[in-house]
Amino acid sequence: MNTRAKIEDAQVDDYISQLAALEAGKCRDPFAFLGLHQLDAKRSVVRCFIPGATEVKVLTNNSSYGLERFRKSALFTLDFKADDISKDYLLEVHYPEQTVTARDVYSFDSCLADDALYLFNEGTQAQAYLHLGAHQVEIEGVIGFRFGVWAPNALSVSVIGEFNHWQAVQHPMRLHPASGVWELFIPALEVDCCYKFAITTFEGERIEKADPFAFKMEQAPGTASITQARPAAFTLSQADHDKKALRNKINAPISIYEVHLGSWKRREEEGNRYLTYRELADDLIPYVKALGFTHLQLMPISEYPFDGSWGYQPVGLFSPTSRFGGVEDFAYFVECCHREELGLLIDWVPGHFPSDPHGLHKFDGTHLFEHADKRQGFHPDWNTYIFNYDRAEVKSFLLSNAMYWIKEYAIDGLRVDAVASMLYLDYSRKHGEWVPNQYGGRENLGAIECLKSVNTKCYGVDEGIMMVAEESTAWPGVTRSVEHDGLGFGYKWNMGWMNDTLNYMSKDPIHRKYHHHEMTFSMVYAYSENYILPLSHDEVVHGKGALLSKMPGDDWQQFANLRAYYGFMFAHPGKKLLFMGAELAPREEWDHNQQLNWKLLESEAHQGVYECVKALNTTYKSTPQLFECDNKSTGFNWIDGGNAEQSIFSFVRYGRDGVTPLVVIANFTPQTHFQFRLGVPLAGVYQVVLNTDDKEFWGSGVGVVAHKQQLIESKSIASHGFEQSIDITVPPLATVYLQLISGGTC
Repeated sequence: MNTRAKIEDAQVDDYISQLAALEAGKCRDPFAFLGLHQLDAKRSVVRCFIPGATEVKVLTNNSSYGLERFRKSALFTLDFKADDISKDYLLEVHYPEQTVTARDVYSFDSCLADDALYLFNEGTQAQAYLHLGAHQVEIEGVIGFRFGVWAPNALSVSVIGEFNHWQAVQHPMRLHPASGVWELFIPALEVDCCYKFAITTFEGERIEKADPFAFKMEQAPGTASITQARPAAFTLSQADHDKKALRNKINAPISIYEVHLGSWKRREEEGNRYLTYRELADDLIPYVKALGFTHLQLMPISEYPFDGSWGYQPVGLFSPTSRFGGVEDFAYFVECCHREELGLLIDWVPGHFPSDPHGLHKFDGTHLFEHADKRQGFHPDWNTYIFNYDRAEVKSFLLSNAMYWIKEYAIDGLRVDAVASMLYLDYSRKHGEWVPNQYGGRENLGAIECLKSVNTKCYGVDEGIMMVAEESTAWPGVTRSVEHDGLGFGYKWNMGWMNDTLNYMSKDPIHRKYHHHEMTFSMVYAYSENYILPLSHDEVVHGKGALLSKMPGDDWQQFANLRAYYGFMFAHPGKKLLFMGAELAPREEWDHNQQLNWKLLESEAHQGVYECVKALNTTYKSTPQLFECDNKSTGFNWIDGGNAEQSIFSFVRYGRDGVTPLVVIANFTPQTHFQFRLGVPLAGVYQVVLNTDDKEFWGSGVGVVAHKQQLIESKSIASHGFEQSIDITVPPLATVYLQLISGGTC
């Protein structure tokens, strides 16, 4: 039986003080006041603060007790005999139009693991997403959501959402002072509820922030996080894991199709809407497979507020964007990639974040995720904020995010955006606009260690993945192991090759002889890193024009130039990447607001480029000489790299056997060269396996050899330093591959 002892005078001041904090949404330690508390050996008290309630009862041990309202406030309280109430009591809350019965939020003990929080504060927590954020869990037989957020400098933090009418006064959180993490378990809360964290800064300002670890977020213009059961982690069979490891190895054929999901294809007949993840699984994956690509790379799919950023200014790093469906839909897309043995890479953006008020900027009222000094924490090019890589918790946040995609979805790897902007403190800054490191240098030591940690941990979880750096400078050892003082990436984009070769291709053929070195210079450093040759989205936006528009000449010559360039690219050492639409050869640069111009395939010229890309992928994958020794000097040898006058490049590619040659000759002028003698390393019969000037590709159809079999036998005539040579016709603006198929006669 309860003893309704009145609140003693000595307690009144404390109640008034606590009530004021609760009513202001500034309660720093709600568990010290709310819930069940033992007053002494004989008495306990239950206190609850429930705005809008007309009556509150405690249900326990088959008994019901009405709580008393304190001074007409939303604070209800009642004293009990110490043994009259059990910890699992229920609150029956009466509102004007409904009655709700549930466990008291403030009757649950903390369920956060101290060791996990310790690692988070240490900067080594690789799975912080299991501990922070919103998690559907069962505690003491009750299912609900446990919320956790890092906000060490906040005065108070509350969970707000649809379930409490976005009132910061109803669900104040518990602070773990040692870690700066706030936590609260809300029983009976279901999935698909919008929520945020209402944070009171020490200056008294109220700010509302989305959950940095949310698995699901609203699509813009909405800014809330959404309660979501943790996606079931993918578990690949050993056979599937082995296949993934094989397709990502340095001696494997890797041809990547880069995609912006919002503009690859749309449903124009339905208001120009996006395709869903499930529709993309049905349409995009078979399309990429049919074109012969081995990998699909998605531009950033972490939730982002501004479409014009293409995902490169993310807010919800753990949340697949809801533009294309829910978390389960994205998981289906990933599963389809696994099933089709199509490698899946995702763009990852750890270099900066936007200034949206619900995002990471000044998260708890202080510069928590970014440096306070604008010379270190603000990116002048993109008007974004730079992560403070020197802060341990920021390292745990980024490390956990990388691990989330690798471990939970079993994707093939991450392409890390804008690595150069992370490595250099003076990146895009003038003298006096940056702060040197502790040694007086320009290297961002925190970012370097962060990248090393991410690569080490991700490869440690799955050595069969590929971590790719978009790094545009000559930083040494990007793909060298961390143990040997490298950054630990598996691959690096060869931006130098891209810039040089595109500059060469943009020249009129009559002037190309003066720029010959731009096509050969990449071989000076070709083996310094494990390279990917990228023709990415960055080359077809912001007034740069489409690839086709960069090509000189009349209509036929533009298409021929582009096909020859693709042929040269696929023969050059390094893995390959083409941005979506490269196979269609559009004349207009990419527009993220509309789908690719699929009607181009009705044109013979554009269809020819499509067929050429398809043939290049097929030949590439079936020809070991083109991929097995990309990072070894034994895999390449010039036949003639100095023929500037004719703008002809010829070289040999070798596979692991180091014996069987694939001869490549590329002519970058419109002139046809008849009876062209080309030295070859071995005697025998050579077969034309690909000619970008083939009529099938809308080429001129000038035959490399006179007869249809496309076979030619070498002669004992010395040329280009070789004892053997072949006599061929070199087509105009074309790249030709010749495979040694046997010795003897035709």
